[in-house]
Amino acid sequence: MTDLRRLSLAKPTLQTKFHIDFNWWTQSDQDWKVYLRNLLCLEHQQTFANFQGDISLDWVDPETAEVQRVDGLQNILITHCAKQPGFITQYTTMVDALFRIFLSNGNDPLSPMQLGERLGRPPTTILNLLSGRQVYRGIRPVLPD
Repeated sequence: MTDLRRLSLAKPTLQTKFHIDFNWWTQSDQDWKVYLRNLLCLEHQQTFANFQGDISLDWVDPETAEVQRVDGLQNILITHCAKQPGFITQYTTMVDALFRIFLSNGNDPLSPMQLGERLGRPPTTILNLLSGRQVYRGIRPVLPD
């Protein structure tokens, strides 16, 4: 069964957990690396300015000690840039703010209720945005195993 079909079987609720599905970016015509580069802090924009290609690195999960290969750009965003003051401002659009919240929390799944608390927006508005037919910035419900 495809991911798309599994997603359509259950309508998300206020308790449904969402996350950034980075596979969505690679399966879409979106160049996610360009978008992620635009989110880098000034220090890392300069570091990555002339770099071409992909950077992969080993990342050790602090809870399980499992070693995983991760994208270096994604890792820098999550571990450093997303933690900087001003990463999310009052002028950040809701879709971008939701995406940035997931980056700043290491892409741990969150429900519209939790997102609403962090963003100061009604959870029902967030649910309506994320549960429509269009996928924004790869933010999708977490699929059950």
